[in-house]
Amino acid sequence: MLDKFITPLIKPVLIPCVKQLHKKGVSADQLTLIGFLIGLLAVPLIIFEYWYGALAVICINRIFDGLDGALARYAQSSSSAGGYLDITLDFLFYALIPFAFILTNPEQNALAGSLLLVTFIGTGSSFLAFAIAAEKFKLDKPQFKYKSFYYLNGLTEGTETIALFIAFCIWPQYFSILAVLFAIACAITIFTRIYGGYYTLKQQETALNEVNHES
Repeated sequence: MLDKFITPLIKPVLIPCVKQLHKKGVSADQLTLIGFLIGLLAVPLIIFEYWYGALAVICINRIFDGLDGALARYAQSSSSAGGYLDITLDFLFYALIPFAFILTNPEQNALAGSLLLVTFIGTGSSFLAFAIAAEKFKLDKPQFKYKSFYYLNGLTEGTETIALFIAFCIWPQYFSILAVLFAIACAITIFTRIYGGYYTLKQQETALNEVNHES
């Protein structure tokens, strides 16, 4: 929900760093992989309850996630392969953080964490499945033209998810409550995406069939 507002504010801040990275020959895909590997460090930090260390690593991971796309656009090297790598590792990272909290305290966190992971699967699959169909129909994406795939909006997007992870690290004792509340928000996102995505694609198919029939 907040991505379309936050992204335009962040992009100008990244430009000086992006220019330096480009001069040094760093590629966007390299940043994606490095950022993911840094993000993996959050798992042991959470398990051993180094909350603020995990928070720092999560923030660094997200900085790299912003830099890789900005670098790809600056270097005019945006590609489907790079977009695929980025979104795949993003979703894996998103799943690992709740999983780490489950491992930290299974008795207290397992049920809420599992529910959150289920809804993450729902938001991710509804997001990516629509992107595949949207590419077929060449649907416009006016709010996210810089993305390498169609970006279907929702109540819970990247910004909200990272805010949740930050809250987990600051208030780990409230993980279960925060996870359940966010899972409910994810469920709303799943419903709206499925409903909106289905009828959008249905309209596209109807319009295409009418054109084919007339021709």
